[in-house]
Amino acid sequence: MILIAGPCVIESKELLFRVAEGLVKYHENPAIEFYFKSSFDKANRTSIDSFRGPGIDEGLKLLEEVRAAFGFKLLTDIHDFTQASPAGEVVDVLQIPAFLCRQTDLLVAAAKTPCVVNIKKGQFLNPSDMRYSVKKVLETRGIKDEGYDVAKEHGVWLTERGSTFGYGNLVVDMRALGIMRAFAPVVFDATHSVQMPGSAGGSSGGKREFVAPLARAAAATGVDGFFFETHINPCEALCDGPNMLDLGQLDAVLENIHAIEKALHFS
Repeated sequence: MILIAGPCVIESKELLFRVAEGLVKYHENPAIEFYFKSSFDKANRTSIDSFRGPGIDEGLKLLEEVRAAFGFKLLTDIHDFTQASPAGEVVDVLQIPAFLCRQTDLLVAAAKTPCVVNIKKGQFLNPSDMRYSVKKVLETRGIKDEGYDVAKEHGVWLTERGSTFGYGNLVVDMRALGIMRAFAPVVFDATHSVQMPGSAGGSSGGKREFVAPLARAAAATGVDGFFFETHINPCEALCDGPNMLDLGQLDAVLENIHAIEKALHFS
């Protein structure tokens, strides 16, 4: 199972390392393909006053320190095509934010690095249309064939994080997981799926109590991995606190996921 976990944004070196220490056991678990995730910049925050992170230079330096200390594989998101090359020299997976999942220049720049490219499905997109984003990466890498096995071999993933439902709310259509898994490996982002965009007066709210049940539903549907943003104290987080999972709750969620996958012979 792919497991992506870590704090939404790099708030400080101390916080980054405290969360990393709590995730070491997943990195050491041979049944898990673990990736540590944190963002050096959150360029799509609701308000101009929102905390964005340390920026690319300092952020990548801190991620390198995490790798050196813990041996983790790393994932971070990029928001501009100029960030792909420097970030690609540090991390193993470049993530394309949901709002930017059709940005050709960004996808092409990410595809030119040796990294896996994880494309988050836009909240506004038909899941079947994500095949065209996958195709942009594959064709940039000289691959004309399509399909799940091709995308997996050549390092393209998709991540489901919910679909816009009216104003300030997201819903997850579990059918999307199967639709997209026909042409790429799929990761389920359980924490962003409970986000309530713009509902907290200049920032996004969320309902973290639904993280675990949605993760269980995705496990029953069948996916390749899970994405959980985690924090020591989500209530004090500088970004996405209402939908982040307390680090101490992750064990129980993963135990349920594993039990479901085992019962259904997915693992």
